[in-house]
Amino acid sequence: MAKFEADLTGNLDHFKEYLKNEILNGSVSASFEDEHEEEINGVRCCTMVYERYSYMGGNRVSLNVTILGYEGELRLTAITSGGSQAMFFKLNTFGEEAFLEKLEEAVKAYKCRHTRMISDL
Repeated sequence: MAKFEADLTGNLDHFKEYLKNEILNGSVSASFEDEHEEEINGVRCCTMVYERYSYMGGNRVSLNVTILGYEGELRLTAITSGGSQAMFFKLNTFGEEAFLEKLEEAVKAYKCRHTRMISDL
């Protein structure tokens, strides 16, 4: 298991589509599995699940992304899992870490672009 968290600003719908495009275009074997969204008192919570094949592990790895959004403030938590074929403990987490790194790069690029856009106003 690997985990990444980030705080950023932006439009939740735009950010979700941006991440989806970055993740799916970042790997030939990546797939979008499902999404669920709820809203309570103006706070939106979206969970998205992706998978991709890990050549190193010889299996599929999942990436679960949860985004909370409220008045332009976003909180992202991403967790990967499934990167090992061992029965009782994990021997290989390279696939999980590599999948998460793609997401981290996308989030950092979004933050950089979005920060520049705000400062240009």
